[in-house]
Amino acid sequence: MSRGGRGGGLLIAGTTSDAGKSVVTAGICRWLVRRGVKVAPFKGQNMSLNSFVTREGAEIGRAQAMQAQAARVEPTALMNPVLLKPGSDRSSQVVLMGRPVGELSAKGYHGGRQEALLGPVLECLEELRGTYDAVICEGAGSPAEINLRRTDIVNMGIARAARLPVVVVGDIDRGGVFASFFGTTALLSPEDQDLIAGYLVNKFRGDVSLLEPGLEMLRGLTGRSTLGVLPWRHGLGIDEEDGLRVSMRGAVRESLVAPPYGEDVLRIAVCAVPLMSNFTDVDALAAEPGVVVRFVDRAEELADADLVIVPGTRGTVKALAWLRERGLADAIARRAAEGRPVLGICGGYQILGEHIDDEVESRAGAVCGLGLLPVRIRFEREKTLARPVGVALGAPVEGYEIHHGVADVRGGEAFVSDGRGQALDGCRVGAVQGTHWHGALESDAFRRRFLTEVARASGRRFVPAPDTSFGVLREEQLDLLGDLVEEHADTGALLRLIEEGAPAGMPFIPPGAP
Repeated sequence: MSRGGRGGGLLIAGTTSDAGKSVVTAGICRWLVRRGVKVAPFKGQNMSLNSFVTREGAEIGRAQAMQAQAARVEPTALMNPVLLKPGSDRSSQVVLMGRPVGELSAKGYHGGRQEALLGPVLECLEELRGTYDAVICEGAGSPAEINLRRTDIVNMGIARAARLPVVVVGDIDRGGVFASFFGTTALLSPEDQDLIAGYLVNKFRGDVSLLEPGLEMLRGLTGRSTLGVLPWRHGLGIDEEDGLRVSMRGAVRESLVAPPYGEDVLRIAVCAVPLMSNFTDVDALAAEPGVVVRFVDRAEELADADLVIVPGTRGTVKALAWLRERGLADAIARRAAEGRPVLGICGGYQILGEHIDDEVESRAGAVCGLGLLPVRIRFEREKTLARPVGVALGAPVEGYEIHHGVADVRGGEAFVSDGRGQALDGCRVGAVQGTHWHGALESDAFRRRFLTEVARASGRRFVPAPDTSFGVLREEQLDLLGDLVEEHADTGALLRLIEEGAPAGMPFIPPGAP
């Protein structure tokens, strides 16, 4: 598939955010690697609070780490050179090549900084194309965001610069997919339209034959074919990026709860704090038979929970104030006094401490925490990015750290040790525990022992299933995505686009870009 030492490429764009770009990109990567193609994912610019730390200590979007797993390659900063981590509606931390370089307003970023990053983004893409047979790129939002086109470095801007063919994905479950495909194409300039090579329908339910007349009419109107109709599949809990794909008061990931291995189910309530980050931490819990995980935003919803989790957040002080305003802080404190389990992860761990000194994230200065753990937090400008390993509850555990807050632990027991008694991270006092480590619950043996402790403290006759492997379940989901592409997409057409680029002479659809 390599042409003169330079691999082929394809850009997966979408009619909207959450149209399915991330999962389609992952599915194509898994389909290609099963064919023996050396493939890598790429997203020039990502806006997400779900991030991951690579082996070299770089922070990238969690979706790109998932896509790298689909491609069976180690994720690197090259795969997501620009990551934006929102801190409010109007500003984000800019992470360049895995390291934070500053905080910018949306106006400041789109007013000049973004355009200056096109060169470094293209250099990363070209380096990947020099190493891999194919690079499957993911766009962001919609390519027809005409107010942002001039400074675009992730959709048509990079497609034009790298001469990438573009397939547009639309979520038919939302409705309006034909209008979205047509309108997206018609709002692009003639030069951009030249690269729009076809469409892909996502999340279709029903008989495809009923859709075919519309697809034929769309081809007549645009001169472009639909390259596949991917059926809707329940429970694909693959890491997303731009939004939380659950109701804030609903079950995590639309997941089906398997029958419990023991006599009881275990109920877990996750506080839906503002600027929640790495909510994927609870996916491994939701994968356990008999475990019900829900996001909650009211104090009364904690009453019947066997475990309450205060998750990570990009706004620790803001999340702490939100918990207090809603009465959740008092409810958590009552739980702790009663010896009922509470777990804080990263920002949630910081919230459970005694004191927070923050002149970096919120610039709020000294703030009192919930006082449930003997920990004092000081925010540093240098961000901690690490991939640590250790032992917790006598079981091996690994995770990743992404935080500005530094913990001064003044009592209690360590959450994670080195197995020889030396504390590595976190704090435990009774049934209240906290850790800076994301991803720790993906360690199967540790997760089972942790849930056994929770069940015992809650008086539940819950028994973790002895054979649940989160890694195996994730691989099964990635294989399912590969199956969807292989069985329901025009794979011959996709291969031609990757190898040869967009077909010449694609029709122009008026009016074009204003």
